[in-house]
Formats: sequence, C-alpha cells, structure tokens
Amino acid sequence: MPRVLKLAAAQLGPIARDESRASAVERLSAMMRQAKERGADLVVFPELALTTFFPRWYFEDQAEIDSFFERQMPGPAVQPLFDLARQLNIGFCLGYAELTPEGRHFNTAILVDAGGQIVGKYRKIHLPGHTEPEPWRPFQHLEKRYFEPGDLGFPVFEAFGGRLGMCICNDRRWPETFRVMGLQGVELVMLGYNTPVHYPPAPEHDHLQDFHNHLVMQAGAYQNGTWVVGVAKAGKEENCDLIGGTCIIAPTGEIMAQCRTLEDEVIVHPCDLDRCREIQDNVFNFGLHREPENYSLITATKGAVHGRGKKT
Repeated sequence: MPRVLKLAAAQLGPIARDESRASAVERLSAMMRQAKERGADLVVFPELALTTFFPRWYFEDQAEIDSFFERQMPGPAVQPLFDLARQLNIGFCLGYAELTPEGRHFNTAILVDAGGQIVGKYRKIHLPGHTEPEPWRPFQHLEKRYFEPGDLGFPVFEAFGGRLGMCICNDRRWPETFRVMGLQGVELVMLGYNTPVHYPPAPEHDHLQDFHNHLVMQAGAYQNGTWVVGVAKAGKEENCDLIGGTCIIAPTGEIMAQCRTLEDEVIVHPCDLDRCREIQDNVFNFGLHREPENYSLITATKGAVHGRGKKT
C-alpha cells in the first residue's frame, strides 16, 4: 500500500520590521487552516517565519538582536500555532531564530507532529553573508554575525510514516547537505529560505536567482531520490526584494507544484514516499555505485586544493 504524505508548502509574503509575532502567527495559522481544508497532513513554513529577516541590518545592542530570537519553543506568542495544529490534527515545520538557555544563537527549524509535539530539530550549518558591516551594500547579510553554525548535523527523523530531514536556505546550495541525508535514506527534505533577488557581491547573477534556487533543489532531489519542499519568504520586505518560487519536487527532480505569487500562498501535493525507491534502488543505488574511498578530499579540507592531479 503506498505511503502517501499529503504535503503543504506555506509561502509567506513580507514581514515588516514592526510586525508583531502575534500577527505573523495569525498568518501562519490561516495558512495552516487552508492546508488542512485541502487535506494536508504536514505544512512547511519558511525560514525565520516569525519576524522580518533581521540580518539585513547591523545592530550593536545585544538586547535588540535578542528581541528577534525565541528563548523557548513554543513561547506564548507561538503557542496558538501549536494549539491549532493539535486541534486540526496536522503537523508542521517551522523556521525561527533560537536563543538557547546557554546564550547560543542558531537559525533553527523544528518538525512538529499532529499532536503538537516537537519530534525533530535542525540548526542551519551553512551560514552565508559576512560578520562585519559592509557599508557599500544596499542591505547587510550578517548571518555570520548573529548566528553560530548549527551543531546538530543533518539528522533524519522517523515521522509521518517516512524518513524526514530539514535544512535551511543556503544549505540547499551545498550538495553535501542532501548527500548526508541521502545516506540516511531520507524521503523528504523540508527547507525554508529568505533569498534576495539582488546579490551585491555578484550583481551580474541577479537574473539567475530563481533559476539557481530551483536548480539546486531539483538536483538534490534527483541525486538522492528524495522529495524536496522549498518554501520562501517572498516579496518586497523592508525595501529588499525576495524571490518566491516555493515548490514541491519529486524524487525524479520534477517540480510537481509551485507558488505563483510573492504573497501568502499555500500549495498542496500528495507525495508518495515509495517513489523514492525509483531512484534510490536504481541510478543512485549508493551501496552498489558509490566509491567513497575516492571522495576523501570532501571532508579532508575546507577550501579548494590545487595541484593534486597526477602529472603525465
């Protein structure tokens, strides 16, 4: 009998800097209801879904920085979303800024079951941007300043009748992200993103942002035989244009559903998790075809190493 997970992707339009968490949670709740009305078992929300994308500003006051972080999950402002999930009997994946009791800061995503219990957590590993403010930029990208790299690896969780993993935004650009989960037999990768249209260090690539977004997710899906759902915070947020392109991708790399707007929008698709076998048992049968003894350079060094080829 097929294992079909009815999956919803809940794209968010812009969140203003002065928009309250309560307002953001109301919007998430409205989309959760839409997802349930359309039969969804699980709804995936974007990265940093409770606030504006604050790394675009340079803050010196640590208290102001910490105001964008959640000290507990769920806190009072987010509890209504957990309560609604339990009431509707629907699971969700949520991205937010996490401040731990030890004072550590992470860009985090959690997986919550239909009973309102957290059953999985991931902390973003590939932090983009820069550490110090760069005045030449039209907006900052200070993730390296405000967050630590994640310390949980790329875990895969037995949930919703399958093997589910998470990553966040820039993680999707790195093939190692998908491969580590693929080596654990992942069947669905959930990820949220806040991606500007304009990339200040290489503006000549601006017209490729949507293409690159889908390229890496479709490649990750196909090369690991997994469903992938990528969910955007989209539109013009505080004068910064963010791409949309929220989509649900099959293990064959095909986009099966995609948002058409840059606003709050829900798409739903039935994901047959057994379709992962079409790829995982064939062209990307890791046990049969991988040659890991030739890949040691991937983990042996961080930067590029030149001149290692044999001269003939």
